[in-house]
Amino acid sequence: MLNLSPNLSDPDGCYDLLIAAHEGMSKDESDVLNARLILILMNQLGDKALFAEALEAAKSAG
Repeated sequence: MLNLSPNLSDPDGCYDLLIAAHEGMSKDESDVLNARLILILMNQLGDKALFAEALEAAKSAG
C-alpha cells in the first residue's frame, strides 16, 4: 500500500537537494535527470502495482 502521509525526516532539505541538482541544467538535461531519478525510485519501490498506485496519485494531485 502506498504511503501518502508525510514520511521524510527533512522534507525541506530533500527539496533543496532536488532543486540544487537541477541548477545550471538546460530543460532537456533537467528532463533527463528527472527520468533517471524516476527509474531509480521505481526500482527502489520494486513493485509494479505500487508504482501504478503512485502514478495515479501523482496524476490526480494536479
